[in-house]
Amino acid sequence: MNKLIHIGFGNIVNTEKIIAIVSPDAAPIKRLVQKAKETGMAIDATQGRKTKSVLVMENSQVVLSALLPETIAGRAQAGLELSALKEDTIE
Repeated sequence: MNKLIHIGFGNIVNTEKIIAIVSPDAAPIKRLVQKAKETGMAIDATQGRKTKSVLVMENSQVVLSALLPETIAGRAQAGLELSALKEDTIE
């Protein structure tokens, strides 16, 4: 079952497709984002705000979010824990 998390401003991603959630401050990540923008592989979910995290997806797309990486990771982790709890009660 696909698990979706909110990444800010009504935008949602599938947690099963996320490879990494990183800060956009490092030079290699800035290059990755720039290349993704040039090739049309970037999805800007910041609604015009400052990019605070970059989600690297399975299909080489990058998703830009205005939420901190810790916030998104916490939501993803909480979703995994909740789904594990639901599976335990179903069995």
